[in-house]
Amino acid sequence: MSLRGGDPAEIGGYPLEARLGSGGMGTVFLARMTSGRPVAIKLIHQQFAEDDEFRIRFRQEVAAARRVSGAFTAAVVDAAPEAEQPWMATTYIEGDTLAQRITARGPLDGAELRRLGIGLAEALRDIHRVGVVHRDLKPSNVVLSPEGPRVIDFGISRAADQQTLTMTGRVIGTPPFMSPEQLQAPRGVGPASDVFSLGTLLVYSATGRGPFDADSPYMTAYQVVHEEPSLGSVPAALRSVVEACLDKEPGRRPSADELLVLLRDLPADLGADETSGAGANGPGAGRTRDMVTQHHIAMPDTAAPAGGTAGVPASPPAGPDTTSGGAPGARLRRRWRPALAVVVAVAAIGGGVAALKTGGFGGNGGGGGGGGNGSGVAAPSAPLPAGFAPWQETVKGGRPDIPDELRCVARRDALFCGGGSVVATRISARDGSRAWTVKSPGVPVEGMHMVGATDDTVLGYRFAAEHAPQGPPQEVVALDARSGEKLWSVPFSAQSQAVTGRSQDAVVVGSDVVTVDASDSRLEDRDAHSGEVAWTTPFPAGQQCAPVLAGSRFFAMCATNEEVNSVNVRHATVYTVDRSSGKLGRPIAVNGPLVPMGAAGGQLVFLREHYEGTALAGYDGMARVDPTSRKVMYSRLARTYAGTPGMADGTVYVSGHAGLVTAFDPATGRKKWSRQTGVEGASGPTAGAGALYFSSATGRVVALSPRSGKQLWATIPKTDGLTGEQGASPRVTVAGRAVVVAAADNTLFAFDTQKPPKAG
Repeated sequence: MSLRGGDPAEIGGYPLEARLGSGGMGTVFLARMTSGRPVAIKLIHQQFAEDDEFRIRFRQEVAAARRVSGAFTAAVVDAAPEAEQPWMATTYIEGDTLAQRITARGPLDGAELRRLGIGLAEALRDIHRVGVVHRDLKPSNVVLSPEGPRVIDFGISRAADQQTLTMTGRVIGTPPFMSPEQLQAPRGVGPASDVFSLGTLLVYSATGRGPFDADSPYMTAYQVVHEEPSLGSVPAALRSVVEACLDKEPGRRPSADELLVLLRDLPADLGADETSGAGANGPGAGRTRDMVTQHHIAMPDTAAPAGGTAGVPASPPAGPDTTSGGAPGARLRRRWRPALAVVVAVAAIGGGVAALKTGGFGGNGGGGGGGGNGSGVAAPSAPLPAGFAPWQETVKGGRPDIPDELRCVARRDALFCGGGSVVATRISARDGSRAWTVKSPGVPVEGMHMVGATDDTVLGYRFAAEHAPQGPPQEVVALDARSGEKLWSVPFSAQSQAVTGRSQDAVVVGSDVVTVDASDSRLEDRDAHSGEVAWTTPFPAGQQCAPVLAGSRFFAMCATNEEVNSVNVRHATVYTVDRSSGKLGRPIAVNGPLVPMGAAGGQLVFLREHYEGTALAGYDGMARVDPTSRKVMYSRLARTYAGTPGMADGTVYVSGHAGLVTAFDPATGRKKWSRQTGVEGASGPTAGAGALYFSSATGRVVALSPRSGKQLWATIPKTDGLTGEQGASPRVTVAGRAVVVAAADNTLFAFDTQKPPKAG
């Protein structure tokens, strides 16, 4: 394509002729050397040029590309990694990318497929022999030149003898072509990761689809880690080779040299007609889509348009007589599996919403600061904790194979945090030092963090180890806030996700805690410190219930056994609960599927879920319940809004996976404002002194004005994490003028809101 206005005329003395393409990190131009030889020049975007960490990565890319100059890669001609705007020139390779070829003409035939596999294996052999791991082998990084395939773009590669560096704040790569270990521990992948990616490329080339394709990149990532590949349409002769490449265990995959031998031994046509079952994976299934641009995580310029997710049609009007398509299993909460490091709740809200005194529903540690227990919103004049200085801390749990995120509750000068395999830990808000930590040995439930805290008691979830000889599989545990000593525990049921769409199986109400008994038949209220039972309330006949807290009011949300068992709740019932006796009020029927958000103007506020097939596409309406009059009012949103919902200060928010935050008036469902931020997959909101805080698993935080959505400041990432997540509970906790942020791998950090870290 021709140059655009604003493009430079030359770079490093090389006159530019055309723009070849632009991605998340830079733009590639066609240029000419003095001899007339064409070269491709990659010019890094200005915003990354100002990032010291990115410059280190770019220097590594140049060094890696210089080391790899085999027949199947593009050799480096020139580079200026220290320039004001860094650039690198490589030999220009004529030809379409593999992505372009498959999109235009469909899957490769047997002979072409075999040649491609051999060429890519030779390229990997050359790359690995000089100690480099590519780490981003995907269709758009393979050019089909007349001389054979060439592997390009070493943007996230690393040399084995260099310090491992991943751009902090992102798991960089393309999920359909990433290895399990790259998704779980991106800093430590080796050559076997490239072999896995090559296996996915061969499947894509043979069928037009990846072996782990799903409706979203986050479900794709889950399937890469846990599910078996879909190989039904791969030629039979190639299938055994691909299966070896796609082994979940890196040590069991062939090396590039071994893979080359296996591919050379295949018949010339690969027995292209000997496939078992075509179906959705049949030839041509992926001809009209480019999986790279569809699924790329690390490309900030692939944001969905305002108001929803690209490709998701607008929903029908929400109202008392309209229902979304039933999605059996859509609200089913899964347990963590032992190896999973990056899983996201795509089809379910996994972990509650804002837990603020100002109206958010409390739960799971109250990401907003305590589930209405007195720790939420900081006043404008709120001081810093005495002696405060910015800090960062990592809390290891009882299961190192299950990295998780914590959630925290602020109580005066202490933070109580928990989640995953950490029942709870006490941390100083001043410096991050830990007083005690209680760990959980079992496999936790996805999205469940803390129950909450009172002045003298901390309550968390404990999961028993697999094959434990005795004892309940899951308990609510009460710990002494000062010492961490166990005070009491009680088994609980885990049906809240099916009923409410949120993993909130216990709530702290004042100085009490309310749970669902292990037989899933009644609500139980106990004194949080002593464990003494105050009351028990049986569920209404034929129904199962979950506890719901909205500000200072406590409710039960129930559904019929049939709908709960089918995990398809569309006709729920809301009951007020008398705090002294546990007696349920008169039933209030609501049409759903609905997710409770909080309270505003004395009314309970719900968002209505909209499904596309079995996948949650977003939210298309609101419902408001007046507990006094028992009236239910419905309003529709202008379109379906995809992302993570939350509520603060009487306003409902949806944080889109690509960073778009939209505010809604719960009384009308009308949009107040929208703001595009740089925080992908943000959870929130948490309300502070004149600001709303949204944060992602990377630790990147953005502060927005509640009135207009104007960005007040934003921070850089603090750790690696899969961005674009939907459904996470708020990660920010307010502690006076400081904020404490939870990020991936049990990382916590704190800073002064008047002196946030360097803007990103």
